[in-house]
Amino acid sequence: MSAVDKEDLKKKIIEVLKTVFDPEIPINIYDLGLIYKIDIDDEGVVNIDMTLTAPGCPIAHILVGMVAEAVRSVPGVKDVNVKLVFDPPWSPLRMTPEGRRAFKEIFGYDIVEAWIKRTGGER
Repeated sequence: MSAVDKEDLKKKIIEVLKTVFDPEIPINIYDLGLIYKIDIDDEGVVNIDMTLTAPGCPIAHILVGMVAEAVRSVPGVKDVNVKLVFDPPWSPLRMTPEGRRAFKEIFGYDIVEAWIKRTGGER
């Protein structure tokens, strides 16, 4: 698989990840910043590192399964491995601009500004 093919496949994977939503925060997991890494090998095997908003999430295994199922549905993906990681820990600073806007529309405040005020901008 060429670099161009991998980049096209990655774009399709990101689009499908935007259909998977965090059950507690009604924002998709990509814009929420839960996807840390998407690697695609030459055979079309996709390796994803993802995290959770809280390490003790009781539905972690369900969310990992939802990610794997969604990515497997993308034409060109031969297999997918999803790894749950907690380093670095998630923070609102990882959200995309779209995720940040969605959060503000839903909850009425800018979570990144609130996070920076509370923590001084650290992870």
